[in-house]
Amino acid sequence: MSIEVIGVSKYYGEQKALNGISFKVNKPEIVGFLGPNGAGKSTMMKILTTYINPSEGAAKVNGYDIKENTRLVQKSVGYLPEHNPLYLDMFVKEYLNFNANIYKVSKQRINDVIELTGLTPEVHKKIGQLSKGYRQRVGLANALLHDPDVLILDEPTTGLDPNQLVDIRNLIKTIGETKTVFLSTHIMQEVEAMCDRVIIINKGEIVADKKLSELRDEKEQTVIVEFDYRVEDAFLLKLPKVKNVTNTYDFVYEITFKTSEDMRSHVFDFAHDNQLKILQLNQKNASLESLFRDLTSK
Repeated sequence: MSIEVIGVSKYYGEQKALNGISFKVNKPEIVGFLGPNGAGKSTMMKILTTYINPSEGAAKVNGYDIKENTRLVQKSVGYLPEHNPLYLDMFVKEYLNFNANIYKVSKQRINDVIELTGLTPEVHKKIGQLSKGYRQRVGLANALLHDPDVLILDEPTTGLDPNQLVDIRNLIKTIGETKTVFLSTHIMQEVEAMCDRVIIINKGEIVADKKLSELRDEKEQTVIVEFDYRVEDAFLLKLPKVKNVTNTYDFVYEITFKTSEDMRSHVFDFAHDNQLKILQLNQKNASLESLFRDLTSK
């Protein structure tokens, strides 16, 4: 068992950030830890990295208790915080060499993580000259220097452009083939693209813990349609098997159906019968997004 959390609670004064949560993570597995702002995600990650202690409960990483075996936990965890702390005036290899001396790992390991994270083209630059995407790679390279069994990543794709997102996503998926990756994010698409499993937390409590394969098998879908004219939600709600209708902007609607049947033909017939033109008609898997919305808006 790579990560085991048992009845963990955390108080900040009278405020309860975590309320007796428990879960387990196996190796190799990529688990997305989701929740709205203030739900307790970063607090849980700080506990698992031994940065702070829980007020109640216990947690183990690679079998080591976070309180009793703090140093052993730290040696077996690679951590990339949301605000990636880097020495901007240092060269990439210089920075990694500095940290390799702290970890007491071989210089060959520096070359290994540079190659693994795709930093080779930028290795002779100062970190301050790098793009946001390459700075994230440096943070990941540093987290991987001591070859940890568990990677804990707090919002690893925040602020990246689409190309950088794809690169970092693929890198994390590659790492997750042999290691445990526990990452927090609020970007549903990134979870669906990278993770094997999702844990959703709301107001300090776990409200869902599911494998992505289970979510994909659920009989629900969302159709995105753009008409040439505004339509009252009440009319769209009369379509068969409709669960929810949202007017996202202008004449664009997201219609969620409780069925695995492709409902685009029904939307097309609706437009034809009401003399509407369809400017776009797409289908997407809304299981995770709708589950998140339902569980965190209550």
